Amino acid sequence: MKRALLVLAVAVEMIFTVGGWAQNDAAGCKDSPILTRFPGSYITQCSKKDDDAFDFPITNKPKLHLEGTLETITYQFPRTATLPQVVRNLNTALHTAGYTFDFDSGSVFTAHMGKTYVLIQVDWGFNYTETILTQTELKQEVVADAAALHSGLTANGHMVVNGILFDTGKADLKPESKAALEQISKMLQKDPKMKVYVVGHTDNVGVLASNVDLSKRRAAAVVQALTSQYGVAADRLAPYGDGPYAPVASNDTEDGRSLNRRVELVKQ
Repeated sequence: MKRALLVLAVAVEMIFTVGGWAQNDAAGCKDSPILTRFPGSYITQCSKKDDDAFDFPITNKPKLHLEGTLETITYQFPRTATLPQVVRNLNTALHTAGYTFDFDSGSVFTAHMGKTYVLIQVDWGFNYTETILTQTELKQEVVADAAALHSGLTANGHMVVNGILFDTGKADLKPESKAALEQISKMLQKDPKMKVYVVGHTDNVGVLASNVDLSKRRAAAVVQALTSQYGVAADRLAPYGDGPYAPVASNDTEDGRSLNRRVELVKQ
């Protein structure tokens, strides 16, 4: 009898974790190749998108907005473990792997290696979340249309140009901007009398003066491309930088900030 009870106890110990029965990972979820899980943990939820964005906390700076392949994995760790124990293990694993730390508040930290950024968040609810973004060249699927641009300028006096892209904090046009620039050129060719201001806009993240300067440089880059690459006469274009002064949405959300970062044409 005692032997039978001992065997039963061993069996229970193998499938039982303190605080609840052993759990399987959520359907379709698996560990990231970047980190192994804390022993005894299981995945409660996960998501992965090939084209997304995330704001990573950075020490003494505004959050770093990045775009690329985004993966999020949330684990439940065993109640036998302490929060400091889990934090130390995950933190040490990234340090040992050679990641550079950009932020560390204790239970929340950001680290990167090359174009891959990792945010770890550990909470007292016995959960921790890994947010992993790898920067990639993203496909621009919506661009300005010459007819729509002309119609908007004629009816409203201004029009946002979708598809003009820049890297974060830079004024160099990305190659994906070509289609939108071609449509602006096509519109101006069809209406030789039209002249426009090319106006750059930013969100409100960061220093005001820097944002205004960035918006000016981006507008100038568009004008330079249109005149040098598409043969538009320079006297038909005038660059202007409005910085964060004319938002079209709230800067309190990433979706709003994304809409505010734009290039707009204004009829002269």
